[in-house]
Amino acid sequence: MKIAVTGKGGVGKTSLTSLLANAYAAEGRQVIAIDANPDANLAGALGIPADVASTITPIADLEELIKERTGVEGTADTFFKLNPKVDDLVDRYGLRKGNIRLAVMGTVRRGGGGCMCGESALIRNLVSHLVLGRKEMVVMDMDAGLEHMGRGTAKGVDALIVVVEPGQRSVQTARSILKLAKDINVKKVYVVGSKTKTDDDRDFIVKNLPEFEVLGFINYHLDVAEADRRGLSVYESSPEAVVDVGVIKRRLDELQEKDK
Repeated sequence: MKIAVTGKGGVGKTSLTSLLANAYAAEGRQVIAIDANPDANLAGALGIPADVASTITPIADLEELIKERTGVEGTADTFFKLNPKVDDLVDRYGLRKGNIRLAVMGTVRRGGGGCMCGESALIRNLVSHLVLGRKEMVVMDMDAGLEHMGRGTAKGVDALIVVVEPGQRSVQTARSILKLAKDINVKKVYVVGSKTKTDDDRDFIVKNLPEFEVLGFINYHLDVAEADRRGLSVYESSPEAVVDVGVIKRRLDELQEKDK
């Protein structure tokens, strides 16, 4: 299964991604966890210590490799390889924790730095390869934009999950993402409610997003926030969140089986 997780900033995308990755890894699946969020912090949610996480080099920062694979020599280059070799990058630059291998995409940091075509080509091709070419379970933590997912890649995604907290801004972001998803032909778009405390919170999400199927909820738990503060694995720190994600995982598995 290939899962992409998106939504407004701060809603709990990274927590859900880490919980799903661990839930599938716990049943023996080999999982590739991809941090494609510009504000990369999936390593912490997976419980990878900060000093270890700091050794991970984001793919977008590998200047020599980007130059080698794409043919780009500088920011003014016009011609570059649209389909650079990427099949070895996760194995070479990813960090393994149990059955999970984490890779960090990275982002463009040089405002006004010129064309970033080489970096963009490499990352887009890597996302496509992960979704269409790898046989492992793939879970991607993305931002609200879907720029790394082309139309071909989108067809390989089994589930695009939009994380929504009980609030109008989060709901509006979900609707915007649904429009983007339709533009690139992603058909399986679901919602997971986040930080919900009451039945009213959960009803708010369901009633305000009737165009989505709601897979379940990661309710507000104090130990999730505490895990974030201490840089611990959410999955290993919050038994209640593990129960919540179990419900979501079972629904995903049911939908995947139904589509076979």
